[in-house]
Amino acid sequence: MRRGAVRSVVVAGLLVLGGAGPAGAWAGPEADVAYHGRVSLAHGRLKVWMVPQNEGPSGVPNATVRVRLSVDLADHQELAEGCARAGQREVVCETGELPEHGRGRHIGLSLGLRERPAEVVVRIDTWWNGGATDRNSGNNEHVVLALDTGDAYAF
Repeated sequence: MRRGAVRSVVVAGLLVLGGAGPAGAWAGPEADVAYHGRVSLAHGRLKVWMVPQNEGPSGVPNATVRVRLSVDLADHQELAEGCARAGQREVVCETGELPEHGRGRHIGLSLGLRERPAEVVVRIDTWWNGGATDRNSGNNEHVVLALDTGDAYAF
């Protein structure tokens, strides 16, 4: 999928969700999207590897995970397929289909940073969930502190 197409899917999803009305009024399918992976920082390069999954009870045709950083990204980025830069400190990636009690595609990012920080705070969350209701957001919202040691930090 082209990067522009990813943004179109994300924007279309936000427009649909924006019209859902007051909180609790949306009656879409129920799913439990979660992300599991690791983050490492070494020599001004941040690596993020994750696997999105869905604990059910319904499948999700596609979702978008957002990775936000406490520092600026370098100007030039080579992003994985299905991923797009969403700002100076943000990248979004489509998860692919998340079947009921199944996993999406593995997402791997190797992000260059504008400067070489001693640490980076990485926030991972769902930006768009395909219109599903997710009553357990605790497993799809993560904050990870990565130190410039090359060590992997799990979430």
